[in-house]
This record gives sequence, C-alpha cells and structure tokens, in this order.
Amino acid sequence: PDFVQPASRRNEVISFIKQGLKDLSVSRTSFKWGIPLPNDQDHVMYVWMDALSNYMTSLGYGHDNQEKWEKFWPADVHLVGKDILRFHAIFWPAFLMSAGVELPKTVFAHGWWTVEGEKMSKSKGNFVDPFAFVDTYGADPFRYFLLKEFTFGQDGNFSKEQFVQRLNTELANELGNLVSRSISMVEKYCAGKIPDFDADQTDAFLQPLHAHFKQYQEKIEHLKFDQAFSHIWDAIKVANQYIEQQQPWTLAKNQDTARLGTTLYNILETIRMVSIAIAPVMPTMSDSIRQKLGLKDIEAEVGKNLFSDVYQKAVLLPGQTICKGEALFQRIEA
Repeated sequence: PDFVQPASRRNEVISFIKQGLKDLSVSRTSFKWGIPLPNDQDHVMYVWMDALSNYMTSLGYGHDNQEKWEKFWPADVHLVGKDILRFHAIFWPAFLMSAGVELPKTVFAHGWWTVEGEKMSKSKGNFVDPFAFVDTYGADPFRYFLLKEFTFGQDGNFSKEQFVQRLNTELANELGNLVSRSISMVEKYCAGKIPDFDADQTDAFLQPLHAHFKQYQEKIEHLKFDQAFSHIWDAIKVANQYIEQQQPWTLAKNQDTARLGTTLYNILETIRMVSIAIAPVMPTMSDSIRQKLGLKDIEAEVGKNLFSDVYQKAVLLPGQTICKGEALFQRIEA
C-alpha cells in the first residue's frame, strides 16, 4: 500500500488498473524525432520508454562501473508530478519487472502551487522566481515554508504575506529568540560556559520532549513534513514556556546556582536536539546553532543515522564555551 503515495493518488492508479490494462506499443511511426528501433528504422522508441530508462542508465545500469547504481538503486522515494503519475506508477514498474530490476520503494506524486490563490501562468506573469526569493530571504526559510505551509502531496498556495508571517513568528520569534535569549543568559549568569546540571532532573525534563522528536522522525519518514515540523515547534514552545516558568533571572538573583545551572542546561539541550532535527531542511541554521553551542556541524553523510544523535546524553559538556554570535533570523518588516 505504500508503493504509491499519497493515498488519494494511489486510489486513482488502482481505479485506472481496474478498468483493464491493455498492451502498450513501445514505438511510434508518426514522427521521426526519437531513438530508432534497432530492427526497424521506420519506428522510433515511445518517449516514455526511453525517458524512464534514463533513471537507470544515468546511474550506470548496463555499464561496467556499477558504483552509483549499487549506491542509489532502488530509490527510497521516486518523486514525480501528479500529472505524470500514471507513467511512473503503472508503466515504469512494468518495465522494471520485465527487466528483473528492483522497484523503487515508493512513488510519490507531489501537487502544484498556486500564487496568491491563482494558477501560475506566463500571461499573468505571476511566477515566483525561487532564486530571487532565496537571494532575498535565504534558502533555509524558503525550504521550511514550502514544506510547512501545506500537506505534501496536495496542491498549495504560495503567499508572500504568509511566508513573512511564518518567518517572523515561527523562525524569528519562537526559534530565533529561544536560541538568542538562552545563550544570552548563559553568558550573563554562567560566564559564557555550559553550566553544571543535575542529571536526574535533566532526564526528567527531556524524556517527555523525546516523544516530540520521535513523532518528528516518524512523520519525516512518511513524508508528512508539515506535521513533522509541528512536533518540533511543540518542543520549542515547551522550552520557551519552561523559561517563563523557571525564571532563570530570579534564580540568579536568589543565587540558586544549582537550579539555575540545570534550568539553563535543559534549555541548551533542547536547542541541541532542535539543531539536529532541522538539519535536513535548514542546514545553514542548524550549523549556526551548533557553532553557538560549540558543537561540530552535522555531516551530510550521516543520512538515516541523524536521529540517533538526538537522544545521546551529556553531549554538551559543562565548562564548554558557547558564543551568542549573530541572530539566526532577521524579522521582515511588512
């Protein structure tokens, strides 16, 4: 059931198959542009036959060097537009099975974007230039918005106003301010060094948070990106609420050093876990957070092992120097 996603598109494919499959001609004579058939020069290869085979040949299938083929095949997710799903969910598997080649694990059909509620068109000139957008606002916020704004697999509406709102509220206010104010308090109350902490109290604080990150991982693996990020932002909100509840400034004033240290450590540990979770979508911001915490950047090769680092204990070492640096996100004035 997971081979074709999302479920609504899978139902379309099943409905087509139930109508009855017919033989498919893999050559054409109505035009000359194309790859000639070896046994009949009057025929050229059906475009979807030769186009789909490019997925294989570009990885070295049929060649002596099989390194890329062995590394990348089969695909975990074959991502296609919803308008060409039939070719990838019916024809393509048939071609592969006939050749004895393993199928992709999932064929996922993505939706289309509208802009401010209207279909993109040349006549209206309402296309969004992603390169210009990235130059202005950065790649990380742009990627985050595209994955958070709507359910992946459905059509979505691109609104600059909504983008600005998400950047200001979720990235600048909630995540950015959490990082900034937390490190500022460590600099002010702990001489810029990670404080000592009570391990039992830290475990008690982090265990409920781990549930959010486990849900995040599960949703990511099922390509439910909007739901995945909701779990991360739940963890961020918990950390922000924790600051207000514990009031580190009051603990410092009362010279409650032990409780202050544990409180700040718990917040920093939450931020560390967030830096791991956002890395696939916001790698630049992840690196920036980790540099502030005195941690190494996450290597791209870590792949599926990424989430195992979330639950490691005592990664942040007491006495380790941290650095506030520049703000993660700048608010956009409307």
